[in-house]
Amino acid sequence: MNYRHAYHAGNFADVVKHLVLTRILAHLLKKASPFRVVDTHAGIGLYDLEADEATRTQEWREGIARLDTPFGAEVEAVLAPYRDVVASVKARHGAQVYPGSPAIIREMLRSKDRGIFNELHPEDYERLSERYNQVPNLKTLHLDAWNALHAMIPPREKRGVVLIDPPFEELGEMDRLVAELARAVEKWPSGILAAWYPVKDLRAVNRSLAPLGQFPKNVLRLEIYVERPDDPTRLTGCGMAIVNPPWTLQAEMETVLPALAERLARDDYGAFRCDSIGAPA
Repeated sequence: MNYRHAYHAGNFADVVKHLVLTRILAHLLKKASPFRVVDTHAGIGLYDLEADEATRTQEWREGIARLDTPFGAEVEAVLAPYRDVVASVKARHGAQVYPGSPAIIREMLRSKDRGIFNELHPEDYERLSERYNQVPNLKTLHLDAWNALHAMIPPREKRGVVLIDPPFEELGEMDRLVAELARAVEKWPSGILAAWYPVKDLRAVNRSLAPLGQFPKNVLRLEIYVERPDDPTRLTGCGMAIVNPPWTLQAEMETVLPALAERLARDDYGAFRCDSIGAPA
């Protein structure tokens, strides 16, 4: 309940998380049938990079600001939906604004698609609700994230994605993430589940994520490291575990992650991984 994403908006972890989200949404948009997006830890949706919280940490300077210089054509093709939605949000709300996942989802959804934004923090929920509760195809919830997850699946649209982005404030939260993913797969076997997690001590991350290899569905594990991942006191990288990933996603990430790892590296260290685990696709 103490975590406030405003201090970290636009950092390297946001770049990775939001890039993956836009690629998944772009895949879902290829079909005419409607879909649903559930954001379990939605935050406030929009972040002012000139506000006190962001200026205090300046994390965005080592994240989104490093993408100002274009990459090569293949990488830019993968980045295109992310760049487009960031530009659209800035045009709508101001050049100093960075979009959280709710703003990205709102920008990309069609009127027939549906978005559910959940946030437990009372002040953040109030701001989230003010921004999105009046949009016809969006709904905000003020629930425990795990209760919201299981209450919202399977959606009546049958298609969709759940974005799970816990604050990881408590011991054992990584183990719980994997357990909740397993439960969600049982309830919605065909759904896309995209879970973000921090990387500090990579050995501990590997232990917690080991059960993903036994999932009955394909799981894409991708990570980026901007420092050597061996300091349990520092956020040295981040990852995402995507259950039922779109069939193009692994190739897209194998194209873009090497370039991002190099661009976002600190102290001349940048690395990545992109592996399919669990049952074959």
